[in-house]
Amino acid sequence: MSVATPGELAATIAACRICRDAPLRAPLPHAPRPVLHLSATARLCISGQAPGTRVHASGLPFDDPSGDRLRAWMGIGRDIFYDTDKLAIVPMGFCFPGQDDRGADLPPRPECRAAWHDRVFAAMPQLELILAIGQYAHAYQLGPERGRSLTATVRDWRRIFGQERRPRLLPLPHPSWRNTAWLKRNPWFEAEILPVLRRQVALLTQ
Repeated sequence: MSVATPGELAATIAACRICRDAPLRAPLPHAPRPVLHLSATARLCISGQAPGTRVHASGLPFDDPSGDRLRAWMGIGRDIFYDTDKLAIVPMGFCFPGQDDRGADLPPRPECRAAWHDRVFAAMPQLELILAIGQYAHAYQLGPERGRSLTATVRDWRRIFGQERRPRLLPLPHPSWRNTAWLKRNPWFEAEILPVLRRQVALLTQ
């Protein structure tokens, strides 16, 4: 069986309505709008969480304050970030999952991982590094290798990043402004990881 190209998969996923028509839990509370960037040439991929309200409205990944912080972490501007020749973006949930009673975003829809993610990453064998952002990406990309908490996983970045595999993995926290307190409690993240992250991003997006 042949592997679909990134372009073919992106077109198919754009028409996906699984979480509305055949959901694994309560149906998506609004019209699906899958948001992702696949690439046949990018060597770097962001494996994130799921679109928020602003991204759902614009259709552009990380088009929000979380994206601003992530681009600052990476040391790049929007021109490189949204250049699909250089950077792929694959959230664990392709559509905005809705919000809970407190106004927080719900977890990524499980339908995406079950239906698409193995196929998506098989279609991009050229990837050299995946930035696994947040606990849901850690769970998919690392499986039993991840730590017992997000902090434990990110602290273990040297071992994870140093493993001989392709693509390599670098675990990161989510850049949400809700995690500002976490960043203040864990200053080693910016001191230790960001220089490595920026060097890798510069190398792989040349």
